[in-house]
This record gives sequence, C-alpha cells and structure tokens, in this order.
Amino acid sequence: MALHERWRKFNPFAQAGTSLQCTAGAGGSPWWVAGQGLAAWVCPAIRAGEGEGTGPGCQALPWRGTGQGQARMSAHGLTSGSVAKDVNIFFDELEGVNSPSKDDDSLLHHGNLTSTSDDASRLEVVGEEVPDKNKTNGLYFRDGKCRIDYILVYRKSNPQTEKREVFERNIRAEGLQMEKESSLTNSDIIFVKLHAPWEVLGKYAELMNVRMPFRRKIYYLHRRYKFMNRIEKQISRFRGWLPRKPMKLDKETLPDLEENDCYTAPFSQQRIHHFIIHNKDTFFNNATRSRIVHHILQRVKYEEGKNKIGLNRLLSNGSYEAAFPLHEGSYRSKNSIRTHGAENHRHLLYECWASWGVWYKYQPLDLVRRYFGEKIGLYFAWLGWYTGMLFPAAFIGLFVFLYGVTTLNHCQVSKEVCQATDIIMCPICDKYCPFMRLSDSCVYAKVTHLFDNGATVFFAVFMAVWATVFLEFWKRRRAVIAYDWDLIDWEEEEEEIRPQFEAKYSKKERMNPISGKPEPYQAFADKCSRLVVSASGIFFMICVVIAAVFGIVIYRVVTVSTFAAFKWALIRNNSQVATTGTAVCINFCIIMLLNVLYEKVALFLTNLEQPRTESEWENSFTLKMFLFQFVNLNSSTFYIAFFLGRFTGHPGAYLRLINRWRLEECHPSGCLIDLCMQMGIIMVLKQTWNNFMELGYPLIQNWWTRRKLRQEYGTQRKTSFPQWEKDYNLQPMNAYGLFDEYLEMILQFGFTTIFVAAFPLAPLLALLNNIIEIRLDAYKFVTQWRRPLASRAKDIGIWYGILEGIGILSVITNAFVIAVTSDFIPRLVYAYKYGPCAGQGEAGQKCMVGYVNASLSVFLVSDFENRSEPTSNGSEFSGSPLKYCRYRDYRDPPHSPVPYGYTLQFWHVLAARLAFIIVFEHLVFCIKHLISYLIPDLPKDLRDRMRREKYLIQEMMYEAELERLQKERKERKKNGKSYHNEWP
Repeated sequence: MALHERWRKFNPFAQAGTSLQCTAGAGGSPWWVAGQGLAAWVCPAIRAGEGEGTGPGCQALPWRGTGQGQARMSAHGLTSGSVAKDVNIFFDELEGVNSPSKDDDSLLHHGNLTSTSDDASRLEVVGEEVPDKNKTNGLYFRDGKCRIDYILVYRKSNPQTEKREVFERNIRAEGLQMEKESSLTNSDIIFVKLHAPWEVLGKYAELMNVRMPFRRKIYYLHRRYKFMNRIEKQISRFRGWLPRKPMKLDKETLPDLEENDCYTAPFSQQRIHHFIIHNKDTFFNNATRSRIVHHILQRVKYEEGKNKIGLNRLLSNGSYEAAFPLHEGSYRSKNSIRTHGAENHRHLLYECWASWGVWYKYQPLDLVRRYFGEKIGLYFAWLGWYTGMLFPAAFIGLFVFLYGVTTLNHCQVSKEVCQATDIIMCPICDKYCPFMRLSDSCVYAKVTHLFDNGATVFFAVFMAVWATVFLEFWKRRRAVIAYDWDLIDWEEEEEEIRPQFEAKYSKKERMNPISGKPEPYQAFADKCSRLVVSASGIFFMICVVIAAVFGIVIYRVVTVSTFAAFKWALIRNNSQVATTGTAVCINFCIIMLLNVLYEKVALFLTNLEQPRTESEWENSFTLKMFLFQFVNLNSSTFYIAFFLGRFTGHPGAYLRLINRWRLEECHPSGCLIDLCMQMGIIMVLKQTWNNFMELGYPLIQNWWTRRKLRQEYGTQRKTSFPQWEKDYNLQPMNAYGLFDEYLEMILQFGFTTIFVAAFPLAPLLALLNNIIEIRLDAYKFVTQWRRPLASRAKDIGIWYGILEGIGILSVITNAFVIAVTSDFIPRLVYAYKYGPCAGQGEAGQKCMVGYVNASLSVFLVSDFENRSEPTSNGSEFSGSPLKYCRYRDYRDPPHSPVPYGYTLQFWHVLAARLAFIIVFEHLVFCIKHLISYLIPDLPKDLRDRMRREKYLIQEMMYEAELERLQKERKERKKNGKSYHNEWP
C-alpha cells in the first residue's frame, strides 16, 4: 500500500466523509492501540469522557499515549495488531522519507518558534482567544496555549543526529508535543520544548501513582475537659495583648495550596469524577508535570537494543547538552508584592523565602515543596529544624562562656598563675626558647578559664543529650511532614539498573525476584574483590591524611624554635601562639586541597565497585566522601586534643621524632587553648569558604555570562530573551544533587558536638552560619541555578545514620576532652585529696589554694642534654644562673631516690580520669537510650489523624461510588432501559 494511501486511510482530516468508530473497553472509555514502544492514533473523534482535553485550546497531536486493552476499527475491519503495525510503519516512513532531518536548518529560524508538530498549529480552534502574555513570556508554545513542561538542549554540530531523531520520534509517539527553536545568542544551540497533553498526564499519573486531591479535609476537635478549655481561653486572651508573632509569614501573600487541605488518593482515570478538578491546566502543578515528562523521557528508546533507552544515557554520551524544567518566569517584579501580589511562584519564593529581608521568618516549606519537590523540601525542612534546635544549644554555650567571664576574677588557679612571678618555667623548645616566668602566661590562663570552668561538664552532658533529642524529635517532625506531603505510603519505584553496570555484566543474567525479568548479574566473588580493593583505597587515603597531620606536627616542632629566635619581640614573646595560628591556617589549606583529591578518589572507588542502581551508587559515594572529609577535617583536631604534649617526656629525657626533633609541649596554661584556636579558626574559615563557593562562584559566573550578553546584544535585547534562554544561561545544579549541602551541614554538626566541651561557642557560630545558610541556599536555588527536577523522598536518607554515628562519637570524645585535655580531673583530685580541704568533702575555690605549685615538677638545669640546653642561663631573673626550673607534670624532684619518677598524685589523677570516662559514657548513653525510648517516633495526634483519615477516605470513596451508581440507575430508567438484579 502506498504511503499517501495509508496516510489518507488513518487521517480523518485528509479524507472527508470517513468515519471511524472505537469500541470502548470495560471501563466505558475508548482504548488506544499500542505498538512496540510507539503509540498510534486510532479515534480522535471520541474523547475520554470527563478526562478529555489538553487545556483550553491546546490541540492534541494525532498520536496518543499507550493504553491498555484492544481496539477494533469497525469502519475498516482491522484488528489492533494490524493497525499498530501499519501506523508504526507510517511513522517510520513519514519521518524517514517525507520529513526533513530534525537538525536541518530549514526547520529553524533564528529567534522564531518552529513547531515540529504540524497538526498542533494547523488544528487550532478558530475564535479562541489566547492572552498575549502567554505568547511573550517564554513559558508556552507559539500558540500561547500549550505550556512548556520540559526543555532539551543540543548542538547542531553534534554528530549524534540519528539517535536524537529516533528519540524525538518516539517522544512524539508517546503523546508529547514538541517545538524547536534556535538560540538567540548561538545558532548552533537548539532548544527542544516539550508539552504533555491532558491524556498523557492522566495516563502516566495513574501509572506513577501520583496522589491528587479529591475531597477537602474535615477537621475535628479533641474532647477536652472544661478546666482545660478555661485555661486555653485565658492563654488566648493573654496572647491578644502580645504583639503579633514576627516570625510567621503573612498568610495573605501565600497562595492557598489546595493539596495540603484535601485528602488525596492515587490518580485514576476511571474515577476521575472523584477528584477536585477546577481547571485541567492547573490540576497537575508544574513540578508534577515536569516529573511526569521526565518519567516518560527516561523510558523512551533512542536506538535498537535492550539497553538503548532513556534520557540520562543521551546526556552522558553528549547527544543532548542539557535537560531541565523551566522556572515560572522572573523572580523580580516592578510592582510590590503587597499591592499587586506575586507574579508567579518563583517571585513569591524570592520575596517570602530567598530575600535577605525575611531572614527571621519561618520558611514556606509547602511552597518550596510544590516548586522544587519533596526531596529539596525535606532538605530545607531538616536544615530549618536543625537551626531551630541550635537555639537552646547556643544559649547554653553562651551561658557557659559568660559564666567563665563572670567567675574569672574569682578563679583561684588563674590568680595563682598571674601572681607566680617567682616561678620560672623551663624552655618549651631546644636552645632558642628562653626561660620564662609563669606569670607571663596570665592572659592564656584567663582565656582557658573562659572555656574550661565548672559548667563545662554540664554543657558536655547537655550537648550529648541535645544530639539525641534533636534526632528523635526530627523523626517526629519528619513523620508530620511525610503525612502533610503524602509520603507515608509512598514507596520508591523499582530503580533502573545503571548503564555502566549493564555494560559490564550484560553477559551474565538472572531473574529479578520483583519484576520477574532477566537482568545483569554480578557474581559474589567479583563483588567481594571489588569491595576489598575499594576498602584498601579508603585505608590508603586515610594514611595520606595521617601523613599530612604528621607534616603539620613537624612544622609546629620546627617553627616554634624559629619564632622563638625571631627579631620581632611580639612574635618572639608569643612564639607558641604564632606557631599554632600559622599551623592551623596551613592545615586549612591542606584540607581544602585534599578535599579536591578525595572527591576524585571517591568517584573512582565508587565506580570501581560497580553499584547496581543509582541509589546504591549515591549511598556508597556519600559514605566515602563523608569518611574522607571527616577524617581530613578532624584529624589535626584529634591530635591537638589527645596527643599534643602527652608523649613529650620530661626535661633531660625528651622524646624526639626520628631522634632529631623534640615533640611539642603544651603551653604552661594547658593544651585547651590550642584546641580552642584550632576549632575556632577552622570553623570560621571553612564556613566562610563554603558560603563563598556556594553563592559567590555562581554569582560571578552568571555575572560574566550577563556581561557578555550585554556587550554583544545590548541591555534591551537581553531583557527580551525567552525563559528557556534565561534558564539555560543559569548554572546547573551540582552533579551530586544535595550532597554538598548535606555534607557541609553534617560536618558542621560534627564540629558542634564532638569537641564542644573545648569550645562552647561552637553552637553559637553554627547558629549564626545556618541563619545565613538558609537564605543563601534559597537565593541560590531561586535565582542562580536552573530549576532542578522535582523528585520525591521520604527522609534524608543515609545522612540520618551518619548523624546517629556522630552523636555516639561525640559522647566518647567529650568524655576524653574533659578527662584528658582539660584540667577538670586534676583540679578535682587536688581539691578532695591534696588541697586544704582534703577529706572534708568540699571543692570550692578556697580548696584550690596551692594547686598550681602542686601541678608543677622541679628540674635541675644542669641535667639538660647538650642539644636541649638553652642559650641563656636565666641570669636575667635573679642576677645569677638558674639552678632549677619548673615544668607541668607529676614527677619526683631530681634529688629523690628515683629522680623524675611518677608521683602518687599522677596515678591518682590517671585513675580518676579513667573512672570519669567510664562513668560519663555509661551515664550519658543511658540517658540517650532512655530519651529515645520515651519519645515515640510518631506523635499520638498524628497517629489518630492518620487512622481517622483512612476511615474517612473509605467512607468518601464508598459514598461517591454509590452516588455514581445511583445516577446511572436513574439515567437508565429515563432512557427506558431496565436491568434485573441491579445493585444498589
């Protein structure tokens, strides 16, 4: 049969008088014929009942999505199989013979819309008015009726033309409408605009189990006692006198998000009359439409073969350069949002969420979820919850710091250090470091008291409990969000196998127990060998981190002597502080450089493991990157907290690196000041750098792009760019999605909890950073990035397990910081055992008299090693050479039977430290588990609401079905038809 005859046969508009009839299936609506991956139009004259239409005036193409069942064409007597075969042949021949290439310049006009769907423009309904705004805002097709749901971008110079042609032909066969346009700035760039008609949206929404609103919620009040009602009335009356809550958003500016006030159910075309459909254009919001289109694109073939399918593969092989949904217009407006309202949801998000002027207000999470999807909405919900929970932690940490400030003048230890002008300390390095008075470290002793005081232990216990409460209440908050966003019963679809996994193991197959289809299979021995190699790589990179820390240790050892001999008195007198400060800055630079290396190594090791699905790949990559960056960021901190000054030996018998460099000692006031400097500098620099890279880098890139466009086309021409052109010039979202956002916050959570006993101001710094971070991330998502694809998620994924692990580690590290790094235990032992109040059960400041002298040992200067002997003899202190100097340790004097041996007080302190660690850990872990047990994961009122909603949904569905059947019965009686044994 000739091609033109076949076309006339199947096209009712090409042959007048030909009538085609479709036989409806059991559901009462017509069926469409399905071919091998291509859907053919059979009967355009019959609409799908209440599900008809593609929006006001938006004409459907003469090909529709795949349906179920079979159709018969009574006018021609053809079966569905022959129709499908002929129509598929028609598509192949029409595309291959009669139509020019999709990349041909004859189809494209610079800056003009050119539709590849000829019927879409030819079959417009005459007399239907289209707003001019729709034609100019870049969100619709040329006709101004069909909204753009997705954008594909490719270059004409790309050689993958054939794959694109097949892919686009199959896209149209699935029912999607398409238009193309060349870029205004580069004629080589082609934009492919996609629109999903109503029939396609309805069919795939049903296949994807998209939940849609069908009945407004009925709110009910709990039964309350009269006494509680009176109390609530009094509280509400008192609140009336208080000012309006400034953190709440103005409800008048926010749109009425209908899906949050309605019961929802999986969409069904057969029960379409149950759902609330005011306008078919807006029934599926833009994020849902884009998600449905993306779902279709991921399942369309571009080449013959089992694995030649999906948009992701075309993006990876370079056939398409980019793929993204459009933003809903500009985020700025000439008119005020208060007087004229929001132009679109993007404008509303900018004014109510991403603007710096609303930094103190709550986030509009429902609007964020509607615009960006549940996965991004959950991230901002978690970030907002974490920031809110930081308020009590920051307040208590600030209280501990202020307590140290107020008690500074009453601290007996710092008083003794400041008054110890007659105590001469031994040099802290070889040769060039001089003898020094203990009173010279008065400032450092006072600063140490600000962080190491009586409230430190309480704060450490509080933070360990806080971490547990934060996680437990987040589970409750997540449950409420999951209920409000219809994620309770949502389950992830069976994931597709990664193309790399398929290519590697395509020869070995086994049956999938879920789908029942054969799929590539990785042998157990191969998987184990790859995991062993990956674990070896992780171990090697951790060794690289340790080597970097070792390099920093050598730098500190060498530099302290150099600074001690420096010409400038300021540096010479503060050589240890200068050494610590410069070492921290160098360590930060090494951390940032190694992070770049770790990302490449983690990517290589993850690909080496060959994970089966994308979620497995993401979890494996996340775990490696977190492990690398956590060790990289905290290794130096662990060294300062637990190793610095612990294994140095004593004067006359110092321990040395490679028998050359003397290990660094702590300051006479202790090592806690070094730990505070390390945490403060690293935390501030890391957060500042992250904020710059998150916002500053995209801002600079987008500014440079806009600058080039202004130079080439002028300011007026740039403002007239369509929306797809503007979005294409924005930066794409990170390749790893929300990984960088979560990683930054998780590492900050580690800093806030793990060493918080040494730096109580860490929660305050984290709080200030997060207040900025929320608005910074919001500004970035709304203004600087292309709109990411809306995707669903039930929780924050593997990050929750990592947070629990950090919470457990924080208990252990804080126990060791208090017991080993701080002087809390030595002071306690002195007060109860060796001080003036020994045996009295008291431990006040009066009991600490003489503590400084008791914590210092005596050394005979003549016992110095030759390479450790200082250049000065200390005659500047007393006019004659020094005979003795003091150092921090519990050792016997030089003239005792065992010179420089450990005293009994040393063993008492060591036993007390070990006992404290055991008691502290067991006590805090018991409290943590008790809190976890007492706090249920699901709030009781939410559990009751879920049960009642389930009951009401069943009742509503039953009533709606009963009402429909009764209407049908009445209609049958009117038509004179009667049926026996009807129900009801």
